[in-house]
Amino acid sequence: MAAAFNFALALSLLLLLFSASTLIVNALSVDYYHQTCPMVESAITEVVKEAMLNDRTVPAALLRMHFHDCFIRGCDGSVLLNSTGKNQAEKDGPPNISLHAFYVIDNAKKAVEAMCPGVVSCADILALAARDAVALSGGPSWNVPKGRKDGIISKAIDSRQLPAPTFNISQLQQSFAQGGLSLEDLVALSGGHTVGFAHCSSFQNRIHNFNNQTDVDPSMQPAFASSLRRVCPVHNKVRNAGATLDSTATTFDNMYYKLLLQGRSIFTSDQALLTNPKSKALVTKFASSQEEFEKAFVKSMIKMSSLAGGQEIRLNCRVVN
Repeated sequence: MAAAFNFALALSLLLLLFSASTLIVNALSVDYYHQTCPMVESAITEVVKEAMLNDRTVPAALLRMHFHDCFIRGCDGSVLLNSTGKNQAEKDGPPNISLHAFYVIDNAKKAVEAMCPGVVSCADILALAARDAVALSGGPSWNVPKGRKDGIISKAIDSRQLPAPTFNISQLQQSFAQGGLSLEDLVALSGGHTVGFAHCSSFQNRIHNFNNQTDVDPSMQPAFASSLRRVCPVHNKVRNAGATLDSTATTFDNMYYKLLLQGRSIFTSDQALLTNPKSKALVTKFASSQEEFEKAFVKSMIKMSSLAGGQEIRLNCRVVN
């Protein structure tokens, strides 16, 4: 009797937890602002467009910002918060020092607040801006589920949770799995590297003192490795020296995967995708079909950006209310 009761109680609690988690996911809706702020998406798109006219690195910056936001406590806009006298925020953690284009989110928030005061979260603005960054760079567009809330906690130490460019495939899988993301999500989202730039410090481990036997990672195409060594010498003193993440760095396409198969990837974490049979098969699939890549990327972006978090609608994206 007691055993049956305990089983029933456990089952009830399990169903309750499942229902609660379902509510969190269902709280996001593509029509969330249909009544309260119907022009929110077009307003954000215009701001992103204008920023891109002045700075071609904006799309990569917004996409990376969104990734880094979602990997810590879910997509809650915590990466946007400024440090205070008592607290060093996420944006000042070592992996986030090179994040930029926060002003684009500020400008979008200002435009949205002028239309719908106190309605749209900074987390939603960032998710929408990241989608626009992809679409306006020649990539796919998609309906972004909305209804995120803004977080009130942002700690630089938590930036250690972000997947590092030196990670191997096991470390990458573990990092992504913490957010409920699969191996296919990992490979598809890595395609975001089709836009962007890497500083020398993030890949110098592959082109100098690789191991005791060789100076350069042998998986790198030799001529490509030589070109990177010229840009990033051992004692590099040029602060902004580095390399684009693929040869069409301002266009969202599947070139990243094609170059990866040619031994022309930048990060250890990129090359790591070829060290697992399943992830290598996905790389090959995406290299041969931009349509398959875009379909997988959109699916994984929606999945990643639905990670819940946050408690409020910030009036200023850089400070809690």
